[in-house]
Amino acid sequence: MTQLNEEGARLQDGIRPDLRLEDVRVRPYGVTDGPRLRRMSDRLSPASLFARFFTGSPHIPETYVHRLEGIDHWDHEALVALLDDDIVGVAEYVRDRADPRRAELAVLVVDPWQHRGVGRLLVCCLAHTALRRGVTAFGAEILPDNRAALAAVRSCWPFARPRYADGSAVFHLPLLPAAA
Repeated sequence: MTQLNEEGARLQDGIRPDLRLEDVRVRPYGVTDGPRLRRMSDRLSPASLFARFFTGSPHIPETYVHRLEGIDHWDHEALVALLDDDIVGVAEYVRDRADPRRAELAVLVVDPWQHRGVGRLLVCCLAHTALRRGVTAFGAEILPDNRAALAAVRSCWPFARPRYADGSAVFHLPLLPAAA
């Protein structure tokens, strides 16, 4: 059944057709974002939650929300993509203590906004921030059947090849500074 918004515009997957990536703004995760992050669960499928957290949780784990509340915006950074007052995506890195030039990357985008450039936008912004802070490579662990995430990695890092460990595709993704 086709949904309509108040103006009568057709909704596809809960998204107004007039909304574009340009309507999304990116900013650092803030101290008041916990409730917004919890509300994201309403727009995430079990498959999306499993692909991000590797667990069958029906919602974003509370431990994750608490972990983001403690970020220092240096060794642990998170950026959110916002549409109005709702988070439609979050990307974070956590610096490797053994090798401070490396950080683990993780991305989560609500289902209706997947395949629309939100994840790529977040990763590009996060990579720029990470480079300024001395991070020269991201690591990423992706389930082999997460074709969307694998395609996203290939689109940003076409020469990256995974190694497989513990049932995951593990990537080393070098960050290259922009040409002067």
